[in-house]
Amino acid sequence: MADTATNPVSLKAAGNFLARQGILVAFVIFMVGFALANDRFLDMDNVLGVVRSSTILGVMALGVTFVVISGNLDLSVGSMMSFSAIVVLDLHDKIGPELAIPAMFIMTMSLGALIGFLVGYLKLNSLIVTLGMLSAIHGLTLTYSGGKNIDIADKEGTWFSIFGQGTALGIPVPILIFLGLAALLSILLTKMPFGRKVYAVGGNGTAATFSGIRRARTVFACYLVSSFCVATAGLIQASRSMGSQNTVGQGMELEVLAAIILGGASLMGGSGTVFKTVIGVLILGFIQNGLLLIGLEFYVQYIVTWIIIILAVWLDIAAKRGRLWSPIA
Repeated sequence: MADTATNPVSLKAAGNFLARQGILVAFVIFMVGFALANDRFLDMDNVLGVVRSSTILGVMALGVTFVVISGNLDLSVGSMMSFSAIVVLDLHDKIGPELAIPAMFIMTMSLGALIGFLVGYLKLNSLIVTLGMLSAIHGLTLTYSGGKNIDIADKEGTWFSIFGQGTALGIPVPILIFLGLAALLSILLTKMPFGRKVYAVGGNGTAATFSGIRRARTVFACYLVSSFCVATAGLIQASRSMGSQNTVGQGMELEVLAAIILGGASLMGGSGTVFKTVIGVLILGFIQNGLLLIGLEFYVQYIVTWIIIILAVWLDIAAKRGRLWSPIA
């Protein structure tokens, strides 16, 4: 009788665990499955290659995590990354990398500040604002470059390539930038007063305002963090290829949101962590790599990614209602 009485409790506990930590369980299952399917999957060169190829997406996702936790969206990051890469490459040959890099960061973060002002202080809908900025920044990029791709003239005589192609202690520099930035932003989000304000604003903006938190300032700061990360991603992209197309970041805003959702952040705001966003980025990267290694065509990854996103959203909803299945069903 005792075992029968405890079974519902055990099942509920298991359901709650899957709802809270399902994405980590899924990550382990995918890694084990692909490792069994192909011996090369866990080869160190392959692992480093996957992580390195995921760094640009990952760096962008770190910043957007702050925006999503605050209860907003940022669909402009793809176009903004294209803009930052084009600007830093163009200015590299005109004023040198020493001045081009800070100039690019200032210009990119100015765009982030504009979005933060519109969403935070004017209280406009973040989806509408950033969707409009996606097109506006793309047009700005084309106008700036005259519709042409940009390449560095003297690729051998510059140290600029270190950000995308360099290594330190045997580890690619892009990975070190990604992990270092993730560690700093994780501390900012979990250990600093600003992080608590971000969670409060995203969880209940009205209550946060009555608690003395300046909601508009917090949202504005989140978009600054996001644009800083986008500028960093643009720097890595430009340094990796030493040239860039005007549309290099096109569509990446959806991949960024996918990684953040996979990491367990709620689009309703108030939940999410930098660590789980990193896990979400790695899941996308390793799934794409694993599917290719087992011989599936690259376009299959889009279907698999869609299934995983649906699963992640389901687990997010389940975590909020305390059960995997709807009580109505």
